[in-house]
Amino acid sequence: MNAELYILWDASTIWGLMALRAAQAFALPCRLVKAQEIAQGLLSGKPPAMLLVPGGAARLKCAALGRAGREAIRAYVRAGGRYLGFCGGAGLGLTAGSEAEGLGLCPWGRAGYGSRLQHLMSGHMLASVEPGSLTPAVLPAAPHSSEERGSGDGRMQASLPVWWPGRFAPRGDGNVRVLARYAVPDRDFWVADMALGTVPRGTLDAWRDLYGVNLSTDFLTGQPVIIHGAFGRGTYTLSYSHLETPDSPQANAWLAHLLSAQAGLSPQGTRVPAWEPDSEPPLWDETEENAPLLRARIQTMRLLHTGAAHNLLFHRTHWLMGWRTGIPGAALNSLRAGLSAALRHPPTGETRRYWKQHRAHFAAIFPLFRQGAENYLLAERLATTLGPSMPDAVSARSLEEQRRAIFGHAMTGGGLIGDVQAMLDEIIYLQECAT
Repeated sequence: MNAELYILWDASTIWGLMALRAAQAFALPCRLVKAQEIAQGLLSGKPPAMLLVPGGAARLKCAALGRAGREAIRAYVRAGGRYLGFCGGAGLGLTAGSEAEGLGLCPWGRAGYGSRLQHLMSGHMLASVEPGSLTPAVLPAAPHSSEERGSGDGRMQASLPVWWPGRFAPRGDGNVRVLARYAVPDRDFWVADMALGTVPRGTLDAWRDLYGVNLSTDFLTGQPVIIHGAFGRGTYTLSYSHLETPDSPQANAWLAHLLSAQAGLSPQGTRVPAWEPDSEPPLWDETEENAPLLRARIQTMRLLHTGAAHNLLFHRTHWLMGWRTGIPGAALNSLRAGLSAALRHPPTGETRRYWKQHRAHFAAIFPLFRQGAENYLLAERLATTLGPSMPDAVSARSLEEQRRAIFGHAMTGGGLIGDVQAMLDEIIYLQECAT
């Protein structure tokens, strides 16, 4: 194994950038890799110390890997490799209904939810750390935590970020070790666009009784959030907590520990710094050739400002805009981060060649996206305003058709923004591989 961290880039968008920033913050040798490279034998020809698979749709990652790529990852781990998956990357490592939906590294599957709202939970949760998983010295204090680090039963607690996570479905295999379990929400926990900490517990109980809506996290309590196991001579660690989340001290420290203990890497530090994509200066020259990409960044910032001005988007954290339920905020966040990352290094020769080939297409499609997205957001705002007195004035079907054309499907992407994001992803890949 070479002392390098590989990060699977396909279908990762903002989550891949978060993983990359964490590796760079720890000063680790790392590179972005594509599913096609893995399918062509990258992991056997030059096996890394660890393969990190970020969040993003597991199905899309599976499809990108294909049969050859999936078997290549299994062979790599079976021969002694290390697999670390976050959220969608964790789901990819599980056993699914068919080979085309998971890697089968872990015998467990993925559990469903009783309602869509239960999946739309995000922010920091206190997790109960299983005995032997960590020593107390590994975790720094969590200044935003609402609880003490002790759980009351003698177990250590950690404040860990979860962003719309899945859940594990245990299948009675004793070889899977649980490292941490969900406990209770921390102060910055949300359900969709509602800050849970601002709602009295009695109100949540009343809503359940009156409307049959359960917004509490009781169904998560005691459920695994991070698991670990062996596959052949290698190991996997699957986490529905995004340990790479910027400026999340306990999660970041646990990630540094995993990289050291599991992969033998040597992180220089235990903290991923805060991330403000809009504050990163673009390093592409202001030339006519580069103008479409530079303009796109400015126009995206203005689009987000429009959404915020009409109460469709709001400031959630330094790296994440929040959004009103139903608004495609995840796609807008990925676009914002992708434009910043694409411009943060001066273009390399490979990037220039790619941009020359695709510049005209980008210049043609981005204005269509921007205008369409603005029209859609304002139509959503109008529908909200007219809803109480004129509920049918703005057709819900028309809004859904607009959304699909511009933003694609919430889980599988597509639409105009999918075309834009694909070009940005390739630019970022070429830039980072040359840096």
